[in-house]
Amino acid sequence: MIKYKNIINTLIGFGLLILVWQTIIIMGKYDTALFPTPLQVWEGLLSLLYDGTLFENIRVSLIRFFLGYLSAVVTAVILGLILGRIPVLWGVIDPIAQVLRPISPIAWSPFIVLWFGIGDIPAIVAIFIAAFFPVLLSTVSGVRKVDPTYLKVSQNFGLKGFALLRKVIFPATFPYIANGLHIAVGTAWVFLVAGEMIGTQSGLGYLIVDARNSLRLDLVMTGILLIGIVGLFLDKMVGLFESWINRIWGRANS
Repeated sequence: MIKYKNIINTLIGFGLLILVWQTIIIMGKYDTALFPTPLQVWEGLLSLLYDGTLFENIRVSLIRFFLGYLSAVVTAVILGLILGRIPVLWGVIDPIAQVLRPISPIAWSPFIVLWFGIGDIPAIVAIFIAAFFPVLLSTVSGVRKVDPTYLKVSQNFGLKGFALLRKVIFPATFPYIANGLHIAVGTAWVFLVAGEMIGTQSGLGYLIVDARNSLRLDLVMTGILLIGIVGLFLDKMVGLFESWINRIWGRANS
C-alpha cells in the first residue's frame, strides 16, 4: 500500500511540475525556441529514443558512474574502518582530508587530463574524487562512535583484527556509511555530467553540449530532465541496498 502511495505521490509531483512549467511559458510569453514546452521536450525524448542515442548515452554514463562510484566506496570504507580505529593516524590524515574535500573534482581536470588523457578515465577519476571523501568521513565518524560496550563484549569473545571489523564495527558503523553513500551518489552523479562535458564524445553531459551547439534547446532540456530522473533512480538504488543490508542484519528500517 505504501509503495502505491509513493507512486501516486510521484506522479502527482511530476504532474504539478509540468503544469507549473507550461504556466510559466504561457504567463511569461516566452519564445518556445528559447524555453521549450513540455510537449517539445517529449518530442525530443522520442526522437532520441527512435535513433537509439537515448539508451546508449544513459548506458555509457552509468558505466562510468558505477566504475568510479563503486571503486571510491570500497576504497573509502576500507580506509575509514582502519583509520577510525587508529586515532593517532587519523589525527594526521584528517587535516589533509579536510583541505582536499572542498576542492571540486573539476578543478583537478587539467591535471586529470594530462595524467590520464581524454575519454572515459577522466570522468571516472572525477567521480572517484567526488564520492571518496563523503564516504571516508562518514565511515571514520561511525567507527569513532561505536558503542564501547560492543567492543568490550567482542574482547570477551576473543574477537580482534579483521574479525572485529567485519562482525562488529562494520555493522555498527553501517548507518553512518549509508548516509555517506547517499551524499556521495548525488555529488558523484553531478560531477560525472560535468566531466562528460569536457573531452568525451558520449554520455548525458555530452548530449547536452552537443544539443546546445546545435541550438536544440528541446534536447538540452531533455538531457537535463534525464540527468535528474537517473539521479533519482540511483539514490533509490542506494536506499534499496541499505534496506537489504538492514534486513540481513535483522535491523528495522528507520
